[in-house]
Amino acid sequence: MSTLMMSRRHALGGVFALGLAATLAACGGSRPGAGGRANAWALTGGPEQTFRDSFDRWNAAHADQQIATEYFANDAYKEKIRTAVGAGNAPTLLYNWAGGTLLDYVNNGQVIDLTEVTAAAQDRIIPSILEVGKVDGKVYALPNNNAQPVLLYYSKPVFEKVGATVPTTWDEVMALIPVLKEAGYIPFAEAGASQWPYLMWIQYLTDRIGGPEAFNAVVAGEAGAWSHPAFAEALTKIQDMVKAGGLGDSYGSVDADSGADIALIHTGRAAMLLQGSWVYANFLKDAPDFMAADSLGYATFPAVTGGAGDASNITGNPANYWSVSAGDEAAQKIVIAYLNEELHNDSYVKALVDGGTIPPSRDAEAVIRASEHADYLSFGYDLVKNAGNFQMSWDQALPSAQAQELLTNLSQVFLLQQTPEEFVQKMNAALA
Repeated sequence: MSTLMMSRRHALGGVFALGLAATLAACGGSRPGAGGRANAWALTGGPEQTFRDSFDRWNAAHADQQIATEYFANDAYKEKIRTAVGAGNAPTLLYNWAGGTLLDYVNNGQVIDLTEVTAAAQDRIIPSILEVGKVDGKVYALPNNNAQPVLLYYSKPVFEKVGATVPTTWDEVMALIPVLKEAGYIPFAEAGASQWPYLMWIQYLTDRIGGPEAFNAVVAGEAGAWSHPAFAEALTKIQDMVKAGGLGDSYGSVDADSGADIALIHTGRAAMLLQGSWVYANFLKDAPDFMAADSLGYATFPAVTGGAGDASNITGNPANYWSVSAGDEAAQKIVIAYLNEELHNDSYVKALVDGGTIPPSRDAEAVIRASEHADYLSFGYDLVKNAGNFQMSWDQALPSAQAQELLTNLSQVFLLQQTPEEFVQKMNAALA
């Protein structure tokens, strides 16, 4: 996934703010799996405290089954894990984003099949999110943090001032843009400098127009899959929005990792924001007065008239995942026992909810209702649990080379430097 801010898929908690520090080591720095001692590497930010508390509980209760942990900033982790996996020194619990990376791990025999040995943990997880960790029907990864659907956020004060209602169709989106511009607001805050936020638009529009089948064909590697008419139509709608001033004039220089896009909302300069559920935690941190005044609204992505996609379909990141590295069997047994006992148990779920994030757990309703963030979390949780399809971020679903081509070409479409037809041609070439 491109550099999503942790606040984006990467800690998908990516729900959260990207640590820019280098490596933050916690306990232990032993060689992975040495002498049967298990270890885990995870990311700083987002649900980091949930991880820390969970491993602390486990280690306190299992003196002879210790799990050593280290924590890394997003970019530092991606570089270190790439080297470690390649050298056969991956941690026992391997933090990943599923998708193309997981497929590579499986094809190279670098992670083990968890289907039979983690049945207890699987029973606690929403099936659609568990599905993302499967390869050829077998479980190779289990979600380790929060579900991260992409939502349409909006400023209630701005909508009240212009007397507008939240758009429920794409036609209403396009009709609202000139109203907001006339009132002096940027219709949509957009972090174009980070590139990956552009994905949210093409993903939702493609799904609403053509359903998940269009992109599923790309993932399957079908020749010419990008020629499905849903892609070109989605890109045309995006460029219509850009030309109408829907993203303002400076969206190409706005950075997501610094929270510049959400700042446009809570400082009253922009009306709406298409972003992942991870930004809710950032709003709480960066704009407590705005949040205390109940000024942030949220809604589902609008429908496209005549589209084939199910309105319940969502996109984003189902979660981040734990896989278990091939190698030391004694270390594997320790982390498998940990997953079955700790992963998404009551304490784990409560910690995710307390942090303002959506748990991917089957029966989290009671914990969510008791939370101070109950309305928001219930909204997001219901979306996830009832989703007809949960499409993971395309730059994670695709192999890395194709993912980079996607981000580069999509950026050019948003900047009006490439036509939809040129995008389709270039992406078909990348697929081939």
